[in-house]
Amino acid sequence: MNQKSGTATRHPLAHTDHLTFSTLFPTTRHGAHTARLAAEHWLAPRLSPDDPRDDDLTTAALLVAELCANAALYGRVRGRGARLALRLDTAELRIEVTDARGDRLPTAQRLDSGGESGRGLLLVESLSDDWGVRPHHPGGKTVWAVCRRQDGGPHLSPPQRSEGEPEQPTVVVGVVQTGFDQMG
Repeated sequence: MNQKSGTATRHPLAHTDHLTFSTLFPTTRHGAHTARLAAEHWLAPRLSPDDPRDDDLTTAALLVAELCANAALYGRVRGRGARLALRLDTAELRIEVTDARGDRLPTAQRLDSGGESGRGLLLVESLSDDWGVRPHHPGGKTVWAVCRRQDGGPHLSPPQRSEGEPEQPTVVVGVVQTGFDQMG
């Protein structure tokens, strides 16, 4: 039986310097969509309190959507869910999605590979400052993405591009964290 829960803190606790959000979701398209909407609702007043169409929020929503969709598509195990966790502080946003399929590790595909899937991780790679995957006991995995804040303020700024590098969509993302401890 899957438990659904959501937790969010409105203000940092006295002993912490960050805000967190976490929710369990079923590994279905609808579950991934619902988790993304909940994350957007939580992030909106924290990333862009003055403009809900802000690029920072858009970038974070794209990252959350891609990681949750991947968990629903590739991390599905009958009777098991996935977890989306966000950690926001003055330095970065961390996004993590944990699922039960540690045997299916994600890899970004080359654009010219001709495959029909795998392009979403190229988006994650281009929008985030860093991303990766790590094992999660027992037998699952956590895929994470991090976007660092440049100014330490309420907004995230897009990654800097080198001269001659093609222009990328402006996005601000943070690190994604997910936990799997309640999903057994």
